[in-house]
Amino acid sequence: MNAPGFALFDTAVGRCGIAWGKSGICGVHLPEANVSATRRRMLSRYPGVIESAPPPLVQRAIDRIITLLRGEATDLEAIALDMSLVPAFHRRVYELARKIPAGQTLSYGEVAARIGSPGAARAVGQALGKNPFAIVVPCHRVLAAGGKPGGFSASGGVETKLKMLRIEQAQRGLFDGDGQLGFDIEQAVEALRVADPKLARLIARIGPCRLQLKTTPSIFAALAESIVYQQLHGKAAATIFARVRALFPRARGALTAAQIAGASEADLRGAGLSNAKYLALRDLAERCQQGSIPTLAQIQKLDDETIIERLTEVRGIGRWTVEMLLMFRLGRPDVLPVDDYGVRKGFSIAFGTAELPSKAELEARAKHWKPYRTVASWYLWRATDSL
Repeated sequence: MNAPGFALFDTAVGRCGIAWGKSGICGVHLPEANVSATRRRMLSRYPGVIESAPPPLVQRAIDRIITLLRGEATDLEAIALDMSLVPAFHRRVYELARKIPAGQTLSYGEVAARIGSPGAARAVGQALGKNPFAIVVPCHRVLAAGGKPGGFSASGGVETKLKMLRIEQAQRGLFDGDGQLGFDIEQAVEALRVADPKLARLIARIGPCRLQLKTTPSIFAALAESIVYQQLHGKAAATIFARVRALFPRARGALTAAQIAGASEADLRGAGLSNAKYLALRDLAERCQQGSIPTLAQIQKLDDETIIERLTEVRGIGRWTVEMLLMFRLGRPDVLPVDDYGVRKGFSIAFGTAELPSKAELEARAKHWKPYRTVASWYLWRATDSL
């Protein structure tokens, strides 16, 4: 490790601070009211330490912290901390807190019991209140009795604590397997209100978010339906899809890859499929039978970009189609379909722009909406409903 120093770095919750010494990282601090205040806190907490470029080990820790607060999975347990000046009881609390999975919580009393000090819930709270390793020692994952947020010493207080938890919970995904959102939609909407005042005005006009998921028995079935529905009005697409399903009168349940692979071109084209859609369904079925299309269980373990990369290899499947799958079938929380006309038009209405936003403009504004860009997109779509 290089000579002692500190650095400031930008995250989804603001500019944080990190300090290090010869034995490792000795402090990580959440943002103060402004950057100057954060810098003053670092200079006050670590007198004589100068602001400098972080050494490689510290930079890797910074990168992981940024990744976590961006709403992406990462492991902070491997980050080496210098606890040489930390009291023994506090160290036990911090070591236990580091083992709480992202997005999950324990109470002060549960932490006390697990470190062998039942009845010391108050002392646990005091130790976490003095936590010098914010985020890396995730004191935001420890709540008061009954799931209440309790105190939080960082700038923004309890709201900052809840925001960090929401980021982590969103990272784990919305889909719980039964078509229901696996998160608190009201908390997501509130996070968007706080993050973007202009979006907040749209939310106030539209009212509660009624985002609903459509269950699917398989990724193949969902994509096959999407292919049939492409560039058709709903009624016409539904008629053709019903004719395709009717080719297999003895089959029960959803369309399968084996059924499409076993059907003749004449039958599939006779059901109303265009040549392009016929070829797309064939390609999808072949890839599914070869194992290159993930199952529902497998896809839950993949990040959004990996899913997009894998599925857009299928003929006739573009990024937008996969984004709709991510949003309305898998319930991924942070999808922004920047090429969708409705989202761009809704943005123009909500933000009062004369022209539709460019991809870069939309993405820049949407940084404020992470990790709930799916919910933000839903509101932008609703903005166009009265047109």
